[in-house]
Amino acid sequence: MKAASFALILGVLTSALPSVAASGNKNIVDTAVAAGSFKTLVAAVQAAGLAETLEGPGPYTVFAPTDDAFKKLPAGTVETLLKPENKEKLKAILLYHVVQGDVTAAQAMKMSSAKTVGGQDLSITTSGGTVMINDARVVKADIQASNGVIHVIDTVLLPKN
Repeated sequence: MKAASFALILGVLTSALPSVAASGNKNIVDTAVAAGSFKTLVAAVQAAGLAETLEGPGPYTVFAPTDDAFKKLPAGTVETLLKPENKEKLKAILLYHVVQGDVTAAQAMKMSSAKTVGGQDLSITTSGGTVMINDARVVKADIQASNGVIHVIDTVLLPKN
């Protein structure tokens, strides 16, 4: 899979999130499930074996692409990534969407980058009140979970090789 395809997948997850009330009593995975617009992301997290981690104590900041974001990826990309033989590639892509700690939108707006749990840096830029994570726009920020915070993005983020 090309890096651009992976980034596009991650971005799709974030574009279709409806208004979600703060879910501070649910963990990140349960909050994503309850939102109803992250079915692809949740399936990917489960296929990669990361559900238990994201249900753990954290705290984590997740830049979550919506189902619509995944639909922007080239046909067959998601299905290919969900195959067992691509588990490590999928895991690397998903970990590229996670930062250790609670990073609120207000904090992110003061940062120029953040290190993912996968060890790579995400670029953070702000212009006119819009926060961009690499090429993904944050469309909904600060969805609180018991073990961190979720920011919805409109594009799947793809790690650099």
